[in-house]
Amino acid sequence: MSQRMQRLADQIQREVAGLIRQLKDPRLGMVTVSGVKVSKDMGYADVYVTVLGQELNVDYAPSLAVLNNAAGFLRGALGKSLQVRMIPRLRFHYDEVVMNGNRMAALIHQARASDSQTLDDDANHSQTSE
Repeated sequence: MSQRMQRLADQIQREVAGLIRQLKDPRLGMVTVSGVKVSKDMGYADVYVTVLGQELNVDYAPSLAVLNNAAGFLRGALGKSLQVRMIPRLRFHYDEVVMNGNRMAALIHQARASDSQTLDDDANHSQTSE
């Protein structure tokens, strides 16, 4: 990605994050914008979001639907704040990196707990056999 497109993506990320906070839809959860990728022709901006919740497996579909429905409004608001000739169309996607990271952390925690349990069982078994 060129430096110009990266700067545009960073600016879109900041602006969209601020605009999302202004949306007053009850279906919209706690959404954070984790990244933006602008297409080479600058026609589209893929906005990657995460939805935070009490549980690790939060249902992100309603929040994503709200954001995709509000994409036109958000694009219009971006047009007022960005100093570019053409405002890219926004497409919202769920960023699965956080979910995959949480799943990997849970698996690591589970494996370490299993290892420590095995070590404890081995130590207890060796003490009783002596």
